[in-house]
Amino acid sequence: MSQTTATIRELNDSFRKSGAGGKILITDGVGNLEEAMIYQILITVFDYDDFTESNDPYGEHDFGNFKIGGETIFWKIDYYDNDFKFGSENPANPEITERVLTIMLAEEY
Repeated sequence: MSQTTATIRELNDSFRKSGAGGKILITDGVGNLEEAMIYQILITVFDYDDFTESNDPYGEHDFGNFKIGGETIFWKIDYYDNDFKFGSENPANPEITERVLTIMLAEEY
């Protein structure tokens, strides 16, 4: 693994676990679930560590999926510039990158 990938992975894990350094969005499908279910989904995303070659081929810890309460949940981290207008030129540089974690029902992907 390159140093750049290791840095992106560390930044993604830190953001996903703390919410600091970006924005967390949930889709309408997740938002329409019962409050207790939403809470369980958020906790599962924050604690997620089931990274495999198939869901994390680049080693950046930027995607995950799991089943909970009969629903399949996807989450994804995307990288934007500081104005959230364009993709980040360097996701390994937190000075020029804002992260967005989107949590969705699989059917919304």
